[in-house]
Amino acid sequence: MTSSEKTTQSAVSDQDPVFALHVGGKMEISSTVALTGADELSLAYTPGVARVCEAIAAEPELVADYTWVSNTVAVVTDGTAVLGLGDIGPAAAMPVMEGKAVLFKQFGGVDAIPICLDTTDTDEIIETVVRLAPSFGGINLEDISAPRCFEIEDRLKERLSIPVFHDDQHGTAVVALAALQNALRLTGRLPNTTRVVVSGAGAAGVAVAKILKAAGIGDLAVTDRQGVVSSTRSDLTPVKMALAEETADLTGRSGTLAEVMAGADVYIGVSGGTVPEEAVASMAPDAIVFGLANPTPEVHPDIAHKYARVVATGRSDYPNQINNVLAFPGIFRGAFDVRATAITEGMKLAAANALADLVGDDLREDLIIPSPFDDRVGPAVAAAVAEAARRDGVATR
Repeated sequence: MTSSEKTTQSAVSDQDPVFALHVGGKMEISSTVALTGADELSLAYTPGVARVCEAIAAEPELVADYTWVSNTVAVVTDGTAVLGLGDIGPAAAMPVMEGKAVLFKQFGGVDAIPICLDTTDTDEIIETVVRLAPSFGGINLEDISAPRCFEIEDRLKERLSIPVFHDDQHGTAVVALAALQNALRLTGRLPNTTRVVVSGAGAAGVAVAKILKAAGIGDLAVTDRQGVVSSTRSDLTPVKMALAEETADLTGRSGTLAEVMAGADVYIGVSGGTVPEEAVASMAPDAIVFGLANPTPEVHPDIAHKYARVVATGRSDYPNQINNVLAFPGIFRGAFDVRATAITEGMKLAAANALADLVGDDLREDLIIPSPFDDRVGPAVAAAVAEAARRDGVATR
């Protein structure tokens, strides 16, 4: 046995509570009907099932009424951008996808099936999902690396008439916006006069920037490793060029992260790495700092609290956790409730507003976003999303 094999063997132990919880996986398939005798068997399967099949063949939309399709989402990944682990492949991604499915059920009453694809080819992923789509009411894309994730989502939206949602982008954006709305209210700021810096121009950074613009943030700069994403640079991908035109180009901002943070009201980190303390110190009074990288925030809360009035992270052991679970179960629940054909920008904004409103009069520096275990969250988000779907014309019932 090699030393690496010994290390792996010693690390995997059922005495470890993490591994003990995962033995046999975290989910199972169960029946919704009893099969206690021949009569029930003949209804659930042959010959009775043939009548349902024939009805669906004649009226395909009946599949939503007489199968699991209308309440089931596929959680699809290729394992290339898993949590903070990176490209670990489809097999190693399965525990995360199972976890996502459990969260869908627990917090939204939505059934979810993890699907880990053994390909990183964009066309192959799209074609595979399109062929699987008749079995599902929605597609949740998960942990697919940028920039492929943008093209995959956009092309699937074009080809499918069911909701397609890349949670790494939009779930993060919805919850970040909800938290920011309350942080602005707490510090007496207005969106159109607030200066925001988003660190990270990957999947989450792009989506956060887009939803902040849609919510009225007027002065927004996004940075990557080379500094502010501006069209004056020659190294931008098409996605980053479009982002530049909607953000820094409108204000003329450029330079390094530290330079653009000077005087900024808000910092939102979705990139990893570490922001120098002096850059945080240079922000405006009553600053707002969201360091969302996990497990190590870009700005440690102890540092952030020296200079900022409101601090949030992606971690559960600090106040104000920006956690996607606050968004995606309720978003799909609401979309499924009205059998929406898509998830619109209006539905995402409605979800963020619903989350922010739940805090209400309890708003304070360490409570700008509700807890995932607040049982009002899922229903409130679902109701707001369903209403927005009707308003945006994508609801079919």
